This record gives sequence, structure tokens and C-alpha cells, in this order.
Amino acid sequence: MANLKETTKTKNKFTKETYLFWYEKMQLMRKFEEKAGQLYGQQKIKGFCHLYIGQEACAAGAATALTKDDKWITAYRDHGIPLALGSDPGAVMAELYGKITGSSKGKGGSMHIFDKSVNFLGGHGIVGGQIPLGAGIAFAEKYKGTKNLCICFMGDGAVRQGSFHETLNMAMLWKLPVIFVIENNGYAMGTSVKRTSNVIELYTLGESYDMPSFPVDAMSVEAVHIAVEEAAERARSGQGPTLLEFRTYRYKGHSMSDPAKYRTKEEVEEYKMKDPIEQVKRKLMELKYATQEQIEAIDLTVKETVEAAVRFAEESPFPDPSEAFKDVYAEEGYPFIDE
Repeated sequence: MANLKETTKTKNKFTKETYLFWYEKMQLMRKFEEKAGQLYGQQKIKGFCHLYIGQEACAAGAATALTKDDKWITAYRDHGIPLALGSDPGAVMAELYGKITGSSKGKGGSMHIFDKSVNFLGGHGIVGGQIPLGAGIAFAEKYKGTKNLCICFMGDGAVRQGSFHETLNMAMLWKLPVIFVIENNGYAMGTSVKRTSNVIELYTLGESYDMPSFPVDAMSVEAVHIAVEEAAERARSGQGPTLLEFRTYRYKGHSMSDPAKYRTKEEVEEYKMKDPIEQVKRKLMELKYATQEQIEAIDLTVKETVEAAVRFAEESPFPDPSEAFKDVYAEEGYPFIDE
């Protein structure tokens, strides 16, 4: 697999390693999610399950723009980000199964993936609940005097929560090193953005707090990387937060129980014409960074990785009932702060 630290940009051109990293990671996210959807239909995965299919460029582009010491937090459509950051696919799949070998010991399930090893501080099930947490993580980094930042993802529906506005005000007032990302896929559950507010240019909400705020074509992984890289430079230099509206799309319903009948087939097909994975694949071929055979080899590796993740989840045991009483309180110290 491509190494994250090798992904660099020179003279406004992304390297071969970067494009290979993007293609492999986005394919991993796509195939992992397709398999998760299949397993959900087989009742191997239970509870809620929100797939990232179509939104892969959001995680992949941001991953190459930040450092391994930066912190990440998101909502409950949360399988893609840890996979982009290098989490073990087996541990993520085992968590979906509710197994003890899962990234949250089988206690969180699909909506609460955590992985301290890659500084992924979780998916969060309460709409907008992660937004003030993201600012708090950024505050901790500023308090400790590091150059690290927190990137905080949310859905378009979360911007209607009061916590969003309170947090933006506080983050700008204190110049916190945080990047707020709205993954605007057009629908809050089944409700179109246009039906929730007369403000449909969501990035403009940040302008109320004099926060640098920009729209981003998040079907383009290059555009995502550039926007996050610029926001990171502002955060690390003490200029404070940025709000980015990632204009993306989910090909599937809001969750596995959503038939998505509120959208036309033509709308979905229109977005599939701009599929971020296919765009990177074409770029690899155009720039002669990879041959068809090399791309097929990556696809095979991804397929085998997902199959291995499923086997690991299938063979892992469920948690012992006594686990319900563990990890309720921190035994000592405060994770991510005292270290």
C-alpha cells in the first residue's frame, strides 16, 4: 500500500504516490462499504449502518493534506475516515459485527468507530454532538502548545443544530486550530437541504462569525486536499478555524433502511458520472502513473483485504457480558490530553 508520508504536492502537481494512495484508499472504502451493505442484508451486521459510498474523496483528500498527529472526529457515517487513515479493516469490520476484536471492543457498532492509533476520535451518533467536541480537542492542542489541529466533520443536517453556531462563535473567538467540514451530500436523512432553510450555500454560515469559509467540489479529491491544506496552514499559524463545505453525494440511502425514493434515478446517475474514484483512475492512466494491469492488481489487493476483514470478523468472538461494566470510566488520566 502507498505510504501516507510519501503523499506530497510539488509545483501544484500531485505525485504518482499521492494518486496511487488516493485510488487504493478510495477503492478500499468503496469495496468495504459495498460488502458491509451486503452483510447487513444477510443480518450479519445489525443496528444502524450508514454507508460512505460516493463520499470517499472527502476522507482521502483530507488524509493527504494533514499530519499523523492531527486529530479527527466525525458523525455516524464513520467507516471511511479510519480506513483512509490506516485503521485495520479487520478491526473496523469486527466492530460492525459487534465482536470483541472490534475497534471499540464491539460496544460501539457502526456509528461509534474509534481508533486511538490513528488519532480518530470517533464517530458520534448524536447529530451535531461531535462539533463542540472537535473544538474542545482543538483547544487542548492549543493549550499544550502543539502545532496539531482537529478536523471536525459533520453532515449538512447538523448545521441546523444550535451547537454548530455556538461552537463556531467560540472557536473563532479563541482562534482554535480546528477545521470544520460540512459533508453536504444534499440530504439530511431524507430531507433536501433546500427544504430546511433558505440558506442553501452552507459555507456562508461561517461568515456570520468572520470565519474563513469556502465551498469545495468534494467529488474531486485534488480539490479536497488543496482546501484542507490551506485551512491547516491557517490553523497552524494561529489564525484560527476554517469552515469548508464539501459538496459531495451519497449513492445509497441515508441508512440501510432508507430506500431513497425522494431522489430521481437521473439525479443519482448524474453524480455517478463524476465518481471520485473513476476520476482518479483516469488521471492515473492519463499521466501514465499506472497501467491497466497495475490498477487491476490494486483492485485485487483491495478485494483480498476486504475478504480478510470479513473472515476476521466472522471468526472473532462476541464480548463477554462482563465487558458491559468496563470502559465506563477512565481508570486514570484523560486520554489524548495527558500523553
